[in-house]
Amino acid sequence: MSKYLVNKFLYTVDRDPDLVERYREDPTGTVNWWEAERANAVLNCHDGEASTWLKFTDEERGALATHNHVKLFELGAHPFLTLTLFIAMFERDHGPLEYQMAFGARLKHFDQPYPDIAT
Repeated sequence: MSKYLVNKFLYTVDRDPDLVERYREDPTGTVNWWEAERANAVLNCHDGEASTWLKFTDEERGALATHNHVKLFELGAHPFLTLTLFIAMFERDHGPLEYQMAFGARLKHFDQPYPDIAT
């Protein structure tokens, strides 16, 4: 599993309003496109710099494609990156703090120590 790549996806999508909307409306297509086109680009760097080996596992791809933040947390995705992106996508569908409370409630079954979020 590449926690780095999952976190990179969450980080880069959250910082682009068009990608946030694209991921909200077509999560599977966005994940597949991002993996093919952006996964190997060097983060915060000019065009032309890239690696060639990064790709999601099937489990990561599935969790991202289904907006499954509980599975992402279990896999070690950083909870703040997940929360900020998911707030951008779904808070508008809920009342004040309703989405954040539901997000946290779905993670309530985790005992400490929490999954390792170090990359």
